[in-house]
Amino acid sequence: MLQELSIKNFAIIDQISISFEKGLTVLTGETGAGKSIIIDALHLLVGGRGSSEFVRHGEKKAEIEGLFFLEEHHPCFERATQFGIEIEEGMLILRRDISNTGKSVCRVNGKLVTISTLREIGSTLIDIHGQHEHQELMDESLHLHLLDQYGKQEIEKAYACYQEAYMAYDQTEKQLKQLTENEQQMAHRLDLLQFQLNEIRKANVKLNEDEELTKERNRLGNFEKLFAAVKSSYEGLQGEQRGLDFIGHAMGHLEIAADLDKEYASVFESVANSYYALEDAAATLRNEMEKLEFDPVRLNEIESRLHDLNQLKRKYGSTIEEILEYSAKIEEEIELITNKDDRIHQLQKKLTSLKKDLLLEGEQLTDLRKRWAKQLTKAIHHELKQLYMDKTIFEPVFLKYDEPKITKHGLDDVVFHISTNPGEPLKPLARVASGGELSRIMLALKTIFSKHQGVTSIIFDEVDTGVSGRVAQAIAEKINQVSTHSQVLCISHLPQVAAMADTHVLILKEVNNDRTRTKLLILNEEEKVKEIGRMISGTEITDLTKQHAKELLEIAYTLKVT
Repeated sequence: MLQELSIKNFAIIDQISISFEKGLTVLTGETGAGKSIIIDALHLLVGGRGSSEFVRHGEKKAEIEGLFFLEEHHPCFERATQFGIEIEEGMLILRRDISNTGKSVCRVNGKLVTISTLREIGSTLIDIHGQHEHQELMDESLHLHLLDQYGKQEIEKAYACYQEAYMAYDQTEKQLKQLTENEQQMAHRLDLLQFQLNEIRKANVKLNEDEELTKERNRLGNFEKLFAAVKSSYEGLQGEQRGLDFIGHAMGHLEIAADLDKEYASVFESVANSYYALEDAAATLRNEMEKLEFDPVRLNEIESRLHDLNQLKRKYGSTIEEILEYSAKIEEEIELITNKDDRIHQLQKKLTSLKKDLLLEGEQLTDLRKRWAKQLTKAIHHELKQLYMDKTIFEPVFLKYDEPKITKHGLDDVVFHISTNPGEPLKPLARVASGGELSRIMLALKTIFSKHQGVTSIIFDEVDTGVSGRVAQAIAEKINQVSTHSQVLCISHLPQVAAMADTHVLILKEVNNDRTRTKLLILNEEEKVKEIGRMISGTEITDLTKQHAKELLEIAYTLKVT
């Protein structure tokens, strides 16, 4: 849910900060007070198109920041992970700054992001529904997904089985397409692969060869220092008046001492062991000196070989192991291209079998979808009836094609159709005329889909325009019903809707020092009565108006607890 919203230097707002609660929050106020400006700010916060015109006159930039708390498994977690954004303790902060030059800076949990990324994440958090705005439910490409969400408990398993079959089919189809593409391209590809394979084979690359050559090069390159060090070490041990001579002398005397007193036996043994170990080391050093030989020809050979290996690494892999793996891979591809006719026949046969399985899975998925589409139709008709649109017909239409249309989502394209008047044909929902009818249709759909969409907050921006009386009361009840599944923020001019509010926010406009600014007040019970009375009668509030307002609040309370 949206926990807190801060707006600074935005339009006629100098600075406001407001905390939101669960349930239904209604924002009311006179025309021009700044209600829609707050919705505009929220729209920009979740990736809407910005403009320097939003920046308050005389200021350098507008700042909008929103704090959201997310429940476990909220779809925003997955979306944020895709963009490398961490969400700790279910807390997400969106921020957007717009300069007076029109430049936008967007952040999510402090990380700089593009507007498109902000929009991707924001789409999982807020769904803004306005009287004339393009909505998610108006996007026909999403209707199939909404149907699947509605029947998720059954459709999900069938969809997973279809996806598994589709992946196998799609992979095989791509392999077949690759083999049957332009003959000239295949010939060029074969020539390239054979050249690469011949180059690697000619080099006769061996695993770990580069490491061994590098060690040998280091030895040859440091020959003088290495020989001098080994020689000095040997000379320090071997010869008269050298290390082994002195230790041998000490060992002889300790042997006499040990014969005289057994307590010196362990010291004698240690010195003797050291003497023989050093004697072995001296022998090793002597042998190494005899083998050490500076070979400039060999050094040049090593340098040349390492250069050749580095050239291969630059082309085929960063290590010898990767080069050999690449060699095996292209060898398989060469064999595949060389024997492509047999391989094409095998893939065609496999694809036919996979398509048969895929169509069976797809048909089962379609049958489930059609069954849930009937249940959805009943549910929508029930909601429309409560909104006094009992003559309206809603139907999810499955588009028909001459051949099965195989996609990763199934064999179906679904478009929501509706007819608002008896005798009129069903038409796509996106073509229904705007106005009071559209508001009620959208509200009915929201009532159903808000349970399944997982959106944190739903915003209704004056969706009650053009309605009154019993329809107004029905809309109020529906908006309240939606708020039981999602946090709802609603701008309204209807007293019936305001009476349903769990939180009632009054938007005021005032002038200080010749500057206009917007002010927000969270109303208590007494102030609610006064504001609803104003919404009923206008500026003059009578005792009768107050009584009517109290009755609306009592009715709303009764409806909520029953």
